[in-house]
Amino acid sequence: MGSRDPVNALQELHYALETMQDNYFELWAGLWPAAIDWTAAVLGTHMSASLYSLTNSFDYILPPPSVGERSLYGERVENEINKYFTQTIASYFGQNDFELRFQGYDDMLWVVLGWLESLRFIKFHSTSHYDPGEGGTPWYGQQFEPAFNHRARIFYELSETGWDTELCGGGMKWANTFPPYKNAITNELFVAASVGMYLYFTGDKNPSPLMNPANRSESASADAITSGPYDPKFRDAAITAYDWLKNSKMTNAAGLYTDGFHIRDYGKDGTIGTGKCDERNEMVYTYNQGVILSGLRGLWEATGNVTYLEDGHHLVRNVMKATGWTGPTSSGLSSHSDEPSRPGSDSNQQYLNPDPDTSSTLPPWHGLGRAGILEEACDASGTCSQDGQTFKSIFFHHLTLFCAPLPLTAVAPGKTAAADPEVRSLHRQSCMAYAAWVARNARAALATRRDGKFGMWWGAKWTSEERRIPDGTMDLRNEGEQTRGSADGSMAGRLDWDVNDRGRGRTVETQGGGVAVLRSMWEFIRMFKDSE
Repeated sequence: MGSRDPVNALQELHYALETMQDNYFELWAGLWPAAIDWTAAVLGTHMSASLYSLTNSFDYILPPPSVGERSLYGERVENEINKYFTQTIASYFGQNDFELRFQGYDDMLWVVLGWLESLRFIKFHSTSHYDPGEGGTPWYGQQFEPAFNHRARIFYELSETGWDTELCGGGMKWANTFPPYKNAITNELFVAASVGMYLYFTGDKNPSPLMNPANRSESASADAITSGPYDPKFRDAAITAYDWLKNSKMTNAAGLYTDGFHIRDYGKDGTIGTGKCDERNEMVYTYNQGVILSGLRGLWEATGNVTYLEDGHHLVRNVMKATGWTGPTSSGLSSHSDEPSRPGSDSNQQYLNPDPDTSSTLPPWHGLGRAGILEEACDASGTCSQDGQTFKSIFFHHLTLFCAPLPLTAVAPGKTAAADPEVRSLHRQSCMAYAAWVARNARAALATRRDGKFGMWWGAKWTSEERRIPDGTMDLRNEGEQTRGSADGSMAGRLDWDVNDRGRGRTVETQGGGVAVLRSMWEFIRMFKDSE
């Protein structure tokens, strides 16, 4: 890991973000050239989320009232924030928004989430550090809110046409493909994007580039132009979508979301077959366990229904168990019975060892990782695709959003919820119990760095290779339909080189994973500091 202190999560977050942008981003083009459209949208999301953490990390005053260490440091952080926000602006103009309109519904929804994250950051940074009411000036980034709102709305409206009630009684289609596929990620994205539009979208007066309002109904034109903030149609769409997802039987026996459903005999004799989601692809990916977490956190804030938080905590604990984690998992809010533990106790320190194993034998596979470290099924064999290299970063981003402190005062009285002290405390205790697991994953990710660049397989302290996917499963995200689970789900071979140089090697997507898990580690550390 070099001379950098892996415990200093904030310093490491600065460095990881710097490495990602200096090595992979082209300012003149507004692009991460090696990324594809949807992974670039995710990278932009990580950048805005990191800026949120940076501006929330120190209480600094601008302009500084005096020349002192604290104020100078505040200026440095502000300069860094402005540098990367300028790159966010460039990525707005560099984004391939025209082509994305013709891609899958999941691709469109990644765009929505990305610009909602930027809007969330702009509002927080502006209100935290700028006060025009005291003779100051607004933060310059606020002038981009209309543009970001507009793009979020356009792509949300394009994506919502994927909601379908003819098949499976509801649910989002993955894309306009044949045969149709209703998968977990697209539906989770729709939940998260819908409730995000309710909470963070502040309206859009620009009707372009959709059809001329004169050619649309008067009511539709008014809705499109003036919708927001806190438009109940977004909240209601999220409620409906999660209700369908929760009852779709998309989760397996371990409580993890599988990839999705096909419809049996669809297209046979020109019919829709059974019309039901009755052929499930059992493949499990990390990001399918993550995106829904921010959606559940948003649904709680939009409705005040604690069940959404309980569902989220239960899923997080299932994920941790599926990595082989033996440390603390529970200490607070849940509708399920979990063995309680004391977050923050000295006993948790045993789980912070960054070295999972130094032997040449892989620890047992538990369904989503091993030795307490999150893992894709393609990690050990080095066969992860560009899509797969993005997944773990998505999980940790949405886990971090889920565990954000609940507000004791409603952000928008009558529109959003406030937590009573008991619920806030229970949510916090539950999240604090996850901190050691988050730290273990962050340190394992740090162990893969070369020249500041993160590898894909965070558990790569081992020198053996194994491929582990369920029997009969199709890993569509990485190697296509031809890759199916074998009877024992494994293949072995000795590796005598850096395992993270295999396959696609270190990429902008794996760097995004480093940024996301370090931001998660820092926010969980803040949680402990705030509780002292």
